[in-house]
Amino acid sequence: MREILRTNDLVLISLVEALLGGAEVPYFVADAHVSAMEGGIAAFPRRVLVPEDAERQARRILKDAGLGGELKPEGGHGL
Repeated sequence: MREILRTNDLVLISLVEALLGGAEVPYFVADAHVSAMEGGIAAFPRRVLVPEDAERQARRILKDAGLGGELKPEGGHGL
């Protein structure tokens, strides 16, 4: 899995989930439970991970939606 985005912005996470889910790109939002356990103070950002073979497609979808500035550089940390 490759990390393509890291954020505390729940609206952005929801948008990314809608875009990737709508395009049937597999993804996983990591650290969601940690964020909930710490009381929602946004101390721990959530990470959006995609399989390596879906990374290029996921990045293209998010860039086309105007979210290119939110993406981590390619070759991001894996899981």
